[in-house]
Amino acid sequence: MSTTVGNIPGRPLGPLRSALLALLGGLAPLLAAMLLAAPTSSAAAPPGSAPVPRVNAAAPGASAAVPTGTLTEVTDFGANPSNLQMYLYVPESVTPNPAVLVAVHYCTGSGPVFYSNTEFASLADRHGFVVIYPSVTRSSKCFDVSSPQALRRGGGSDPVGIKSMVDWVTRTYDADTGRVFATGASSGAMMTNVLLGDYPDVFAAGAAFSGVPFGCFATTDGSEWNSACANGTVNRTPKEWGDLVRGAYPGYTGPRPRMQLWHGTEDDTLRYPNFGEAIEQWTDVHGLGQTPARTDSPASGWTRTRYGATGDQAPVEAISLQGVGHNLPTTGMAARAITFFGLDDAGSGPGPEPQPGGCRVSVTTQAWNTGLIASVTVTNTGTAPVNGWKLGFTLPAGQSITNGWGASYAPATGTVTATNASYNGTIAAGASVSIGYQASHTGNSAAPAAFALNGATCTAT
Repeated sequence: MSTTVGNIPGRPLGPLRSALLALLGGLAPLLAAMLLAAPTSSAAAPPGSAPVPRVNAAAPGASAAVPTGTLTEVTDFGANPSNLQMYLYVPESVTPNPAVLVAVHYCTGSGPVFYSNTEFASLADRHGFVVIYPSVTRSSKCFDVSSPQALRRGGGSDPVGIKSMVDWVTRTYDADTGRVFATGASSGAMMTNVLLGDYPDVFAAGAAFSGVPFGCFATTDGSEWNSACANGTVNRTPKEWGDLVRGAYPGYTGPRPRMQLWHGTEDDTLRYPNFGEAIEQWTDVHGLGQTPARTDSPASGWTRTRYGATGDQAPVEAISLQGVGHNLPTTGMAARAITFFGLDDAGSGPGPEPQPGGCRVSVTTQAWNTGLIASVTVTNTGTAPVNGWKLGFTLPAGQSITNGWGASYAPATGTVTATNASYNGTIAAGASVSIGYQASHTGNSAAPAAFALNGATCTAT
């Protein structure tokens, strides 16, 4: 499997190829199950490119020696217990007191490869922020997101080295310490979660592409791989997930970083249930419930939910990508992350889709001894279209949905959310959409009494 990210002006762009999520050489039985969409790895520059210049941060005048407009390796930048490499991109258009973005590669990758195969550097050219590309030197080329050392503040593993990189950049460029961000893909997405948990006072926000919740990959035997987590079978309550984050920095009572989460429904490496668990974790960290403040569809096949606010910088934003596998980010997604961070031009980011000015739901049921069929019609009575919708309702006690049409339904009992299908995600003003479900019951075959469309209460008829 291979894919190519769209053209990035001014820099070479190679294909993203499938590669093994290699962790430890002795874990051969696991390797075949750990395929990642990843470009060819390199310890220095990508094939065919010029050598990466190197600057010793401890040398006199090093701060002035980092060239702009080109990727540069920085050595001797500070505490670095796991021997990470630091690559830095400073755009020619760097702003005074710039923001700092840490962009973290996937397993088998490297900082230079992530630089060449993502859009973050070209976005830095446009908006003037500085990008740090950490690079793993251990054989797996995976970041440590598993060990007890990695999962606590100052624990002595990869997060410590990355924190040193941030400290060096903020000192050297007088960077804005209130605008430090992290992003990454796969192993880098996991590290994004770890960095925000370990250093909530350092990072203002993160964007994790195809990752898992903080602490999900934890191991105590030295292994870098957690099969239960990768397969999406680790299920905890929101509070249990939130407690893992809070436990990384005991006693911390300050503000928590905002989090943007991306995941494809067909991810067969870090499976899709991890997306829902990560939403539970970060909403709990922010003291939020599980009901979105807004749901929309900014692109075909995308369902975006926002928690705690409805604008571009909500405390938690989650984008589900229908039919997409483990090959994120693709063209345009990095720009969405930059908007979430607030690093693009004011007002240029994608705005939320309009919510229904009004809605009406009618439902009829046909019942028999132990079952029923419910036919539901949802009408947008407002003046603006609804693009991407979720219909919430509560089933009467004893009812359980066994199958449905026109939408996906979860969970099967209690408070249910029906999410639009790919073909009926837009409801024009004054238009209707018809859906339905079959359910079992234990005696009460009544229809739900109340409905909400994208959080807005509907008239029930």
